[in-house]
This record gives sequence, C-alpha cells and structure tokens, in this order.
Amino acid sequence: MSFRPLHDRVLIRRLEGEEKTKGGIIIPDTAKEKPQEGEVVAVGPGARDESGKLVALDVKAGDRVLFGKWSGVEVKIDGAEVLIVKEADILGVVG
Repeated sequence: MSFRPLHDRVLIRRLEGEEKTKGGIIIPDTAKEKPQEGEVVAVGPGARDESGKLVALDVKAGDRVLFGKWSGVEVKIDGAEVLIVKEADILGVVG
C-alpha cells in the first residue's frame, strides 16, 4: 500500500466482524455493525508540541487497536477499505 499518513494520523485496517451470534444465528451483511477493532498499517511521524518538538506516536504498524465507533475517515486505497484516524481517537492497544 502506497500511503504515508501525516502528523499524528494513523492508517487502520478494520478486522472482520463476527458472522454468527453466540447462539448460532447468522448475521446478514446489512445488519452487521462495523468492527471497532483494527490493525495499524502505517503511522505518521508524530505531532509537534508548543515548542515545535516532534512528539512520536505510541502506536506502531502491526498493533491491534480499539477505536471509537464514529472515529476517522473511511477511504479506499489500492482497492482496500481503510480508516484514517488521529492518534487521539484510538482508545487503546489490544494484547
């Protein structure tokens, strides 16, 4: 993928949601909620503080993260649907 986020932005690929409920009921695509968990594909260099110093991001490529339901911007890059979020919209790193 040929995309490099700027500043404190992070490129995330959503992880696939569950196809079935715990009871075995299959969920159709129209009723599925988009997952709020994803894998970090790329990160920007970081934001600048008030004195102009570069503050590096806490996440790195390969991290599994949780993010807010309405966070970021969904875009298609090289045919893949990805999400671009600011680091502040990431709730935490999983595992």
